[in-house]
Amino acid sequence: MPRPLSELPKAHLHLHFTGSMRHSTLVELAREHGLHLPDALEEDWPPRLRATDERGWFRFQRLYDIARSVLQRESDVYRLLREAAEDEAGEGSRWLEIQIDPSGYASRFGGLTSAMELMLDAARRAADHAGMGIAVVVAANRTRHPLDAKTLARLATHYMDRGVVGFGLSNDERRGRARDFDGAFRLAKRAGLLAVPHGGELLGAASVAECVDVLDADRVGHGVRAAESPRLMERLAARQITCEVCPTSNVGLGVAERAEDVPLRRLFEAGVPIALGADDPLLFGARLLPQYEFARQVYGFSDPELAELARQSVRASAAPDDVRKQLLQEIDDWLLAPAD
Repeated sequence: MPRPLSELPKAHLHLHFTGSMRHSTLVELAREHGLHLPDALEEDWPPRLRATDERGWFRFQRLYDIARSVLQRESDVYRLLREAAEDEAGEGSRWLEIQIDPSGYASRFGGLTSAMELMLDAARRAADHAGMGIAVVVAANRTRHPLDAKTLARLATHYMDRGVVGFGLSNDERRGRARDFDGAFRLAKRAGLLAVPHGGELLGAASVAECVDVLDADRVGHGVRAAESPRLMERLAARQITCEVCPTSNVGLGVAERAEDVPLRRLFEAGVPIALGADDPLLFGARLLPQYEFARQVYGFSDPELAELARQSVRASAAPDDVRKQLLQEIDDWLLAPAD
């Protein structure tokens, strides 16, 4: 019998705040607040999505906005992060970097700063509750003006002592070039934050290269389209720039037709560091553990290779050195334990 993947210590580096919500919590909160959910978020969940065209992406964003609308009380925010931390711990995550965009909640929770502080406090309490490490990546929306991104970058740097470790860039990369946001990323990098923009999901290898060359990315959210360019994979491997690969999400949004088509094995064998991620479990129906199960069952990763995937996620994280050292030792212990 193979070793249980739920016991393999991992770092989860690609999980969005709203998308981390349990489906059962979404339904319960919607009923409490008297909100109607479309069939795709209730009876027909998880929704069938395909975002490789504008209409499909609009539908994805519309469902995301509906999900966001159920978080109306501060207690809802605390609940979401508490439950997310419980689920992460149950799947073997020992360190989580969750992406938030406080501007999406500013009008509901007293402004940008108040929303930010609420989320940071909820993350701290959730970490204590679940006995794991949780840090925050503040992510700008590339469909909004670059000046908004600069505002978020300044806000992120202000809260580095409260658990903010990175600055990201999310949403449809076809509607906002990475280079348009270089000013915000310069602010973040100068302060010492990790640069973790999305790229190479809906656009090709050039999108990944732009994140690396213009934004000085430390990690790239998704990045799977880098596999289209052997030369780019060589660069990522040489510079040890991690791609946060999310197989279930790639299939759910039509980036790959089937799980077998996600180039996880190709990237891994090219020496590109990988951190498996779940992206938005609320929309795609799978959390982190199934991504490792995919690696084993679909891509044929052996236990030593799975352990190396876990190590790469830890090395790419912003976890303190002592936490990182402990997790790497626990991964070695998992591999040394006899398989059942």
